[in-house]
Amino acid sequence: MLRIRASKMLAAPVMKIEILTIFPEFFTQVFEFGIIRRAKLASIVKINVHDVREFAFDKHKMTDDRPFGGGDGMVMKPEPIFAAIEQLLGTTNRDEYPKATRVVMLSPQGTPLTQEIANSLAKNADHLVLICGRYEGVDERVNDALVTDEISIGDYVLSGGEPAAVVLTDAVVRLLPDALGSETSAENDSFSNGLLDCPHYTRPADFRGMQVPEVLLNGNHAEIEKWRFEKALEKTQKNRPDLLKGENGGCE
Repeated sequence: MLRIRASKMLAAPVMKIEILTIFPEFFTQVFEFGIIRRAKLASIVKINVHDVREFAFDKHKMTDDRPFGGGDGMVMKPEPIFAAIEQLLGTTNRDEYPKATRVVMLSPQGTPLTQEIANSLAKNADHLVLICGRYEGVDERVNDALVTDEISIGDYVLSGGEPAAVVLTDAVVRLLPDALGSETSAENDSFSNGLLDCPHYTRPADFRGMQVPEVLLNGNHAEIEKWRFEKALEKTQKNRPDLLKGENGGCE
């Protein structure tokens, strides 16, 4: 009699996120809550924070210096970051990076972060290295030689890239398989279909005289989907009309 051995489905690789910063203390608790914490406990993602000062060569562990050409502020030196990348990836040659590895510089000069970019990173990368700039920025040779993606989280300037690293990590991790606990949760987010999300309500149906829309209580799913799409379109027209220049989607 033939014995049929059940084959196990291959598990998705664990997303590995490395954060390079001169302030590792910033991240002490920030990833210990909510979806990211659950994803860590479920071995969906592993997050490591590295102190760039540990890769400095001089006895004072200097990671910044005055900019050539003069000007205000300081610039982060290339040597410690090159050393960190070499230790993490085994090379400072972008062409030799391990497959599905992305090195991201977080800076105001980067490409604006979108849901599409977050989704691409979640789907196509399994090893992210996030470089947190400080001061007036990072020596441009780091971008030229090491960085695969330069990303900004908005048209404003922060004191450093640490808050941006948290934002990018959250945006990516929640899109990883099984991170949200529902296969459709991320699909219904704002921006996933070209529109902002539609309004949501929960109990009680009557709160201080404010009523939940009747359509959400009647159980007619076709009418509910139509209402959700119309409200999503209405909210997008009001708050983000620029999104309507592209393709319109629906609110599911």
